[in-house]
Amino acid sequence: MLRRRFVNIKSIKELDAFPKIPETYVEQSAVGGTFSVFVFIAISYLIFSETRYFLDSRLRFRFTPDHEIDAKLKINVDITVAMPCSRIGADVLDSTNQNLIGFKPLKEEDTWWELSREQRLHFDALKHVNTYLREEYHAIHELLWKSNQVTLFSEMPNRTITPSYPTDSCRVYGTLEVHKVAGNFHITAGKSLSLPRGHVHISAFMTDKDYNFTHRINRFSFGEPSPGIVHPLEGDEKVATDNMMLYQYFVEVVPTDISTLLRTSKTYQYSVKDHERPINHHKGSHGTPGIFFKYDTSALKIDVTEERDSLRQFVVKLCAIVGGVFVTNGLVKAAVQSFWYLMSCKFMKEKGSSDKKVNPPSQESFTKLQKSIETNELLKVSNSMNVDLAVNVQ
Repeated sequence: MLRRRFVNIKSIKELDAFPKIPETYVEQSAVGGTFSVFVFIAISYLIFSETRYFLDSRLRFRFTPDHEIDAKLKINVDITVAMPCSRIGADVLDSTNQNLIGFKPLKEEDTWWELSREQRLHFDALKHVNTYLREEYHAIHELLWKSNQVTLFSEMPNRTITPSYPTDSCRVYGTLEVHKVAGNFHITAGKSLSLPRGHVHISAFMTDKDYNFTHRINRFSFGEPSPGIVHPLEGDEKVATDNMMLYQYFVEVVPTDISTLLRTSKTYQYSVKDHERPINHHKGSHGTPGIFFKYDTSALKIDVTEERDSLRQFVVKLCAIVGGVFVTNGLVKAAVQSFWYLMSCKFMKEKGSSDKKVNPPSQESFTKLQKSIETNELLKVSNSMNVDLAVNVQ
């Protein structure tokens, strides 16, 4: 019984469903070793690259209809006008005939038009960077969207030294929450007075010389701040060449829904076209001097989604990479080894044929060979005679 169990265990150990190639059949060569090193390096690099690609997400942009018509629209404003706050008024009027009276009012702060050295450096940097982003947006927009920089610049620094002359400008800043319809935000001469069908700016006690709509835009955006969105008007500065200047900005607002792996938000992008002209009623150029932002929302919105491959797709790609490299390596190595074998055979054949070519012997060599043969014959005869003599003696 014990012997039978031993035989069964031995049979199980010898059982192999996948027979191996005997080591005597495996031939190690320098070509195979070199290819093995290159294959290991190539597989390691491709796996590393594929892992980085899997961890790095991709952004998809698509247009969809905007159904949120009842939503509110936030307008973020920070504008400095080269006129005292007592002489200007900021207001908004939308297509529903609602003005600033129905919204949270903006703040006004008397200030100086001339900036301090630190403030000028800050504003020039904002202007330079914003101009660069507008020009190179299509080349770096992926980097902007994936960064966590909501705003590239902080608030303008406060003055360290107060000027000795009185304030000559007004800073208008704050956030307006308006209806998501077409509207007109404007800053013009005189304070706003609400009427049943709109509003009016009272500027009866001002002369033309009191007008100066030179302005500086520190901030003008819609919605919540978000990385990847460039606000074209920020860093813009206009110096009026005439007191009665009309500045018009035609803004197209596009709703943008952002859905990433970490957060979801709703914000707005906008494009803008600007126009300016002096008001001169005698020359036929009519209108009201001031700064007007005429905005309208798009019927389409942009959905920005962050995507990456699933874990199953990642594993399948890794297996495909390893298998493809091994198969390609086998084909290339077989071709190189076959070529190497053919060249080796050809070289050995040429070497063997060259070894067979023997020069004919000289007369002296022939004489020495003949003498050696005769000497060997004499030795054979002598040895045979000695053997016979020994036999006879016995």
